[in-house]
Amino acid sequence: MTPAFRFTPPDTASIASDVERAFAEDLGRGDATASLLPADAIASAQLTCREDTVIAGIPWFDACMHKLDPAARIDWHVSDGDRATPGSIICDIRGNARAVVSAERSALNFLQMLSGTATTTAAYVAAVAGTNVRVLDTRKTVPGLRLAQKYAVRCGGGHNHRIGLYDAILVKENHIIAAGSIAAAALAARQLHPTLLLEVEVENLDELQQALDAGVDRIMLDNFTLPVMREAVIQTAGRVALEISGNVDLTTIGDYARTGVDFISVGALTKNVRAVDLSLRLTIK
Repeated sequence: MTPAFRFTPPDTASIASDVERAFAEDLGRGDATASLLPADAIASAQLTCREDTVIAGIPWFDACMHKLDPAARIDWHVSDGDRATPGSIICDIRGNARAVVSAERSALNFLQMLSGTATTTAAYVAAVAGTNVRVLDTRKTVPGLRLAQKYAVRCGGGHNHRIGLYDAILVKENHIIAAGSIAAAALAARQLHPTLLLEVEVENLDELQQALDAGVDRIMLDNFTLPVMREAVIQTAGRVALEISGNVDLTTIGDYARTGVDFISVGALTKNVRAVDLSLRLTIK
C-alpha cells in the first residue's frame, strides 16, 4: 500500500530509471546469494527507524520492491515529509523472499539517502524559523539523482533553486567578464531568454547597484559579510529579491536570515550526504 504523498515526486519514468541504474550495478547478472532461498518462500519484514528522521524516498523504495515482486505488499505507517522517531516501525513488507532480499539494499539506499537530505534540510529550515527566508538547494547533487534529491529537499521543508542550466539564468563572474559588464550580460540574457528568471551574482555593493540598475529578477550576494549583507538589504529596499550564498552552515544561517534577505542557498543539503539509520528485519517462511 502506497501512502498519499503530500509532496509531488518526479514522474514514474524518472523513478523507474533511477531504480534500473541501481539494480544494474547491484544485481548485475542476478543475486547469487538469494538463489539459495526456496523460490516460493515468503518473507515478512519490518522497517525500523533508528534516529530522528524526516522521511523521503518512499516512491523509490516501493519501485525497487515492486520491480522484483509486483505483488509485494508494503504497508507504510508514515508518508514522505513525516518525522519518524527512534524505534518506530515505518513500514511492514510481505512478498517473495528472493525478491525482498534482492531489492533490500537498493531500496534502503534510496530511502536512507533521501531521508538524510530531507532531515538535513529540516534542520536548516528550523534554524531560520521566525524569518521570511526560504532555504534553497543548489545544483551540487549526486550525479543522476538530482530530481530525487530536490524532491527530498521539498520533503524537508526547503525549496528548489533552478533544476539545471536550462530553467533559469544565473549570471556569474565569468559570464560578466565575457559579456563586458553586468548590464551587457543582463541585456543579452533578456534578449535570448525573455521568459526565464534572471539572477545575477554580485561580490560587492557596487556590483549590487549595477544589477539593480539592470532590472534583474534576483540578486545573489556571494560571500558577503554580515554588515555588508545588512547594507545590501537597505540599498535594495525591496526592489529585487536577494539571495545569500557562501559560508552557510547551521551556525551562520540564522544570523544571515535575520538580515532581511529573501533566500539562502545551501549546497550542503544535497552535497554532504549522510544516510539515516534504518533497519530492515526479515522473517522467511
